[in-house]
Amino acid sequence: MDNILLVFLCLIMGLGMQRIAAFPKNGHLALNQFIIYIALPALALYYIPKVSISTDLLYPLGIAWIGFLLSFVFFYVIGKRLGWPNRLIGCLVITAGLGNTSFVGFPIIQALYGEEGLKTAIIVDQPGSFVVMATLGIITAGIFAKGEPSRNEILKKILLFPPFIAFVIACIMNVMQVDFNEHFETVFQKLGATVTPVALVAVGLQLKIDKRSQHWKFLRLGLLFKLFITPLFFFLLYKIVFHGNSLPVNVSIMESAMAPMITGAILASNYGLKPKLSSMMVGIGIPLSFITLAFWYFILNTF
Repeated sequence: MDNILLVFLCLIMGLGMQRIAAFPKNGHLALNQFIIYIALPALALYYIPKVSISTDLLYPLGIAWIGFLLSFVFFYVIGKRLGWPNRLIGCLVITAGLGNTSFVGFPIIQALYGEEGLKTAIIVDQPGSFVVMATLGIITAGIFAKGEPSRNEILKKILLFPPFIAFVIACIMNVMQVDFNEHFETVFQKLGATVTPVALVAVGLQLKIDKRSQHWKFLRLGLLFKLFITPLFFFLLYKIVFHGNSLPVNVSIMESAMAPMITGAILASNYGLKPKLSSMMVGIGIPLSFITLAFWYFILNTF
């Protein structure tokens, strides 16, 4: 409950700070850079070396990797047919393809399924959502930010992206079965814990509810895909096709129904992919998801 309260308070504080003249109008840019260069790398260095690799990862891992590819195909095909600009397609692919599987996901899963459910949620998030964001997310942002950049430009952006560098280091440590000492772990954990509050304040600073905005129709489609189409796809795949009925399957489907990832929206905004729409996807998607999650929990308990 504390985490959910923090989500709303930080979002409201960001909205309120828009009205403070002393606060820089582009203050969210500095907050975004703090997340990209400090908080996200710390998160990777803390969690990734501790991930245990096994076949139990398949169901929860599919949520992040298949979900992002599904988002790419869905919005790329529709966007090209309707003549959408590349920045709009990239924004929707990233924000609708990445779920808030940690800060919103963890407390909800823990409340509904207990500590055993939380173990599956961590697998969905760390080797799943976070890694997809640090790899496919960056590639997608690089491709759609400038239309059609060269392969060298995309490769350079990926290799120089701080969270990706930290991810590679952490993966090497995981394979070598080594980790940082407890002092470094504590530092990385505390720095990583700043991701959600800082990111939500940044989102609140950018969030403007304009009833006449051209983004509303795209917002509706993006949230329809993230909150209904994606979990429906995994419900049919895991429950009907694979006949899964275990706790990891149910937790994985619930995680697929989470609101858009905060750091995914920050990534899209950082690359200039419709920052206002990115903020709306998170700012409106998070409170709306509490209603849709109740619906999916009822469906999973019924079947």
